[in-house]
Amino acid sequence: MSEPGTAEWRLAEAGRLITFGRGAALAHGGFGWLDARGAIDVTRPCPLYVNARMTYVFALAHLDGVAGAESLAASGLQALATRYADGDNGGWFSSVDLSGRVDDFTKTNYAHAHTLLAASSAVAAGIPGADSVLTAASAAIEQHFWSDTEGCARESWNADFTEGEPYRGANSNMHSVEAYLAAGDVTGAPVWHARAASIATRLINGHARAHSWRIPEHYDESWQPRPDYNADRRDDQFRPYGTTPGHSFEWARLLLSLEAAQATQSPPAVPPGWLLEAATALFDTAVADAWSRDGHPGFIYTVDASGQPVVTARMHWVACEAVLAADALYRRTGEERFAAAAARWWGEIDRYFLDRKGGSWWPELAPDMRPAASTWSGKPDLYHAYQAVLLPSLPLSPTAATALARRRSAAARPDRGGPGLRALRS
Repeated sequence: MSEPGTAEWRLAEAGRLITFGRGAALAHGGFGWLDARGAIDVTRPCPLYVNARMTYVFALAHLDGVAGAESLAASGLQALATRYADGDNGGWFSSVDLSGRVDDFTKTNYAHAHTLLAASSAVAAGIPGADSVLTAASAAIEQHFWSDTEGCARESWNADFTEGEPYRGANSNMHSVEAYLAAGDVTGAPVWHARAASIATRLINGHARAHSWRIPEHYDESWQPRPDYNADRRDDQFRPYGTTPGHSFEWARLLLSLEAAQATQSPPAVPPGWLLEAATALFDTAVADAWSRDGHPGFIYTVDASGQPVVTARMHWVACEAVLAADALYRRTGEERFAAAAARWWGEIDRYFLDRKGGSWWPELAPDMRPAASTWSGKPDLYHAYQAVLLPSLPLSPTAATALARRRSAAARPDRGGPGLRALRS
């Protein structure tokens, strides 16, 4: 048996995840919410972000040579183009039920960012219909979510975009950075990378630096932090009280991707030095705040503004982002401490998060490292776990779909001998 986190181990896990995720496909297209056994949970609606994430994953899987993944990605795109799309006002509704009826008319930046990511990746993968979805996603973000004045994205609107939420969130803007980098790679339009840099500058070089490298998650319309936000809902799935070390890991990885993108653009630019500084500081602070803080393995979910534990549940996505940040920092700096940390945390993932009987990974563990469901139910999507096993085989820039598309194109050239994509994985 291969060691956790090695290329062989990750390739096997990618296959196991995709096998589990196929069960999310709905008969009429798109994806449902999976329960712990891999069956569609008929008590749950079908959120836009889950459909977008699964479309993204299957687009990547298709580019990675997985049989049948193309049709699944196309099914997710078709759902985006039909059931979720608001033909009257533009954009996408937040959720539909299993019959396809809209049950949440809100328009959120979080879900639109994932839709842009899915569409960009599907374009890179050559999925039919992807271009029109990317055009629509770009238009919705241009018209309603991106703010040149703020240099960041607005949070959410009502159905007809007449009433905006008086809240700004670091989480949805972080996913905007990821999506904008992908859109910029696919379209070649420099505005997307410039917007990603603008968000990172405000939230990380500004707010995180000013708060001892802990990222304030919640803000008002003027981008003033709201430290007491959701004090009565401390374990919220998307807007938990306090600060979220898992997001610090995710930001660290994205900052290094942003740095690499700037260094490899044409003509090349000299990336600002604060990107590496901030990625390292975010990583080190998150490790100190969250890893094994209560004497158990793993990373706790949230801490307060001073770094004291708040919610001590363990989320699989936090472990995923921790290993990806450590891997990215090791590749960027060559410092062995990052490689050692990644190896240690891959071991924890292998021991605690993998559900070898039911499939996929447990999304949440209690502090004693047993499966729990206080915040999450079932195993709704593959997004974080699939990225965790895929991204260490890809460069820091371009983003995953573009990198896989280029690798596939190179492998198919007659002068390269065509060894096959999966044989090229390192």
